[in-house]
Amino acid sequence: MIVLAGASASGKTEIAKLLASKYGITKIVTTTTRPKRKGEVNGVDYFFVTPSEFEKMIREDKFVEYTFFNGNLYGSTKDQIANNKCVIIDPAGLRSYIGLKNDSIVTFYLEADEDTRRKRMVSRGDEPEKIESRIKHDREAFKKENIVKVDYVIKNSSDDVLEDVCDQIYQIYKSLGK
Repeated sequence: MIVLAGASASGKTEIAKLLASKYGITKIVTTTTRPKRKGEVNGVDYFFVTPSEFEKMIREDKFVEYTFFNGNLYGSTKDQIANNKCVIIDPAGLRSYIGLKNDSIVTFYLEADEDTRRKRMVSRGDEPEKIESRIKHDREAFKKENIVKVDYVIKNSSDDVLEDVCDQIYQIYKSLGK
């Protein structure tokens, strides 16, 4: 399994889409209480649930990891874990996946500078106050000391290289016998 971590708009979702279209590495569908964005589909982009449904899933120990971010809950369920899949997570989620002690999991941290990330958020239509909130949150959450035991750090500060980054991640994953 490919685990992708990185700050908001570091390219995680686009890389996951490219891994799926080019190599058949499908993104696990995570669960969130966040409202659907335009064009998102329940069960494809996320499993969209109410906060009370999410809390029930926590009590039933359904999650590998979950987090509260930007006013919403996000989590990946144990039943979504599989080979030739990828997941997008935050630093706390990264620690949870590492804690599984599963040799089939390969972790990647996508590193992108703040200006690039801000431009990406603007271009995808994020609200200005949400952009600044995410940038501020990410400065703390993604400090180097919070990114523990990552197998690979990949620089991704240009949209021109997204396909190259995808290819690099896939080649590493396959070279490890996954």
